[in-house]
Amino acid sequence: MAFQEIPIIDFAPMLGSDPAAKRALAAELRAACTEIGFFYIKNHGVAQTLIDATFAECPRFFGLPLEEKMAIHVRRSKNNSGYTPLLEENTDPTAKGDLHEAFDIAHELPESDPDRVNHPTHYGPNQWPAGLAGFQAQLEAYYAAMLDLGQRLFSAFALALDLPEDYFAPLADKPTAIMRIISYPSQDGPIDPKQIGIGAHSDYECFTILCQETVPALQVQNQQGEWVDAPPIRGTFVINIGDQMARWTNDLFASTVHRAMNVSGRARYSIPCFVGSNFDTLIKALPGTVTAERPAKYPPVLAGDYVQGRLDATYAYRQEGPETVG
Repeated sequence: MAFQEIPIIDFAPMLGSDPAAKRALAAELRAACTEIGFFYIKNHGVAQTLIDATFAECPRFFGLPLEEKMAIHVRRSKNNSGYTPLLEENTDPTAKGDLHEAFDIAHELPESDPDRVNHPTHYGPNQWPAGLAGFQAQLEAYYAAMLDLGQRLFSAFALALDLPEDYFAPLADKPTAIMRIISYPSQDGPIDPKQIGIGAHSDYECFTILCQETVPALQVQNQQGEWVDAPPIRGTFVINIGDQMARWTNDLFASTVHRAMNVSGRARYSIPCFVGSNFDTLIKALPGTVTAERPAKYPPVLAGDYVQGRLDATYAYRQEGPETVG
């Protein structure tokens, strides 16, 4: 659709047990996913105190000396965890690099878990900065809350697709999920459209749970090519469909192009969590998404292989070759 704003959906029914309220929510969700691919959720069950405390860690980490951040560069990990400096990501292949710093953590399963052994590129150990007291515990607490919210979102998506509420449960009980904190410097003066905070792109996984603090930058592209602002709204998350879910729904759900450009004159922090399914989940058209008018568009693919290929194309260090030490 040529939408002009992003809808806000009350997510409270997914924290309760009223089937009628859940069905009403699912109808709103389906409309947002098929027509826009983006929506806000409120009454999501994540404490604002947890959100605020996690944002407070952003200036602490990004204010560290560069050598301390570089000591945990993502190239030193197996699972894309750690620090990414300015311009080392390029989400838009026609651009010159993204103008942000980031710190990522992945889904670190116990060492004895066979999925960690078999798929270390998604479930291996995370890297943490030395000497930043409380940082790891705070980010791990927020990450756990995102995994919980992600499970509730999977349930809501199942209802929106006319599937049993627990349909995705065995397919996403160990989701490949990367969470990051991002720092965007303000772009003042003339702006090169080929070098902004994050270039125009769609996300890779099933969906993204994004928390914005106070500085606006996110824009979503509608069908007319117009950029629609998605400003921060306290107490909400922005949810958007990723390419994996679009593929899984045979493009019934829209994975919409978006970008971030900080022209506020202030530093901007955001916290996205990119939630996928289990690594070994076979992504093929879901029941009810293939019809005579909508034949299957994509061959089946393992979820982990698909996301890994997309990450390999985004990060500069992956083209240069890994420097794995752990």
